[in-house]
Amino acid sequence: MSAPVSSDLAERRRQYSCGDRYVPLSDIPSWLDYNRQRTSAESLVTNNPLAERVSFWRGDITALEVDAIVNAANKSLLGGGGVDGAIHRAAGPELKAECATLGGCETGDAKLTAGYRLPARHVLHTVGPVGERPELLASCYRRCLELARQHRLRSVAFPCVSTGVFGYPQEAAATVALQTVREQLEKDAQLPERVVFCLFLEEDVAAYLRQLPVFFPVKK
Repeated sequence: MSAPVSSDLAERRRQYSCGDRYVPLSDIPSWLDYNRQRTSAESLVTNNPLAERVSFWRGDITALEVDAIVNAANKSLLGGGGVDGAIHRAAGPELKAECATLGGCETGDAKLTAGYRLPARHVLHTVGPVGERPELLASCYRRCLELARQHRLRSVAFPCVSTGVFGYPQEAAATVALQTVREQLEKDAQLPERVVFCLFLEEDVAAYLRQLPVFFPVKK
């Protein structure tokens, strides 16, 4: 069970480690709205309503004001390099203290904590595979979304799990992420309301822009 989080948004914002650089969900367009803006076609429609429930965003995941961000963690859950270290630094030492009570996490699983000084109210810690193991990577995304539904979380932001030093090819990882998220959203028409793919590297942006139209088409 994660630590309680203040329900007073103004008070929480005063405690954000990023100061006023936070990005509210309302500033992140859905995939459908992104395409409307890019094409200047406000009437653009879709035969896939899931296009309104996913977004991609290039930037710092620790600045996103969503219900939960996902941490690409290691099995100890006690912090590391890359996005893992960035999330722990931004959240503050209380995050590591809570993680120390969880007994670690197995590859493909996920665990929930509070977000502390992050704009995100919670952190979903998941341990991705080393190398290209699609069944385990899919499990990371699936378990995070299962926990999101269990805890009634309306918005979740994912980094690129298992790419970088974990060695998962970016294009293949994007395929697994998008396919798994689509399958999970199809199972539940309500939660989460929005899934954000938060990207950092240009190569990741390119991979998602190639594949988002395949899994979440916007034109009839």
